Amino acid sequence: MRIIIFGPPGAGKGTQAKMVAEHLGIIHLSTGKMFRDAINQGTELGKLVQSIIDEGQLVPDQTVVDMVEETIASEDYSKGYILDGFPRTVEQAVAFDNMLERRNESIDVFISLHAPDEVLIQRLLSRGEGRSDDTEEKIKTRLEVYKKETAPVMEYYQQAGMFRSVDGTGTVDEIFQRILSALPKK
Repeated sequence: MRIIIFGPPGAGKGTQAKMVAEHLGIIHLSTGKMFRDAINQGTELGKLVQSIIDEGQLVPDQTVVDMVEETIASEDYSKGYILDGFPRTVEQAVAFDNMLERRNESIDVFISLHAPDEVLIQRLLSRGEGRSDDTEEKIKTRLEVYKKETAPVMEYYQQAGMFRSVDGTGTVDEIFQRILSALPKK
């Protein structure tokens, strides 16, 4: 099964993606983790990404698309995966769908987690990861960037008929059960 988990910063994408991946026996691919690994390793990509993140902006589309395409080409991903943090723009979604079409594959479901801004801000301030963009001011900037640049991706997948909206408030287990209920039955 190929799944996209989507939502604003602090919606719980990473936590839920990990749980869903374990439950289904597929790989959890987090572009955020891929970027953090590059930053921690001090690679050129990592330095570029760090400067972009420090400004509360998104990494350029082609950089992300190329990185994801290279990763999922691995045999490890042939049984399925859950994407967390990708695609973030309609351009990335179109490029991703084109790539999947060339591979004779498609996404099975697009899960969108939603929660009020106040809940998202509180979660991000309390998560304790020590990220340079986890200040209230930068979180608000990230939420605005999400609404302006990323939220239109939902419309793209709604039109494709694979969109499922899931309430991202409540306990981790409550949200997980809602996601499992939204998955297509195979």
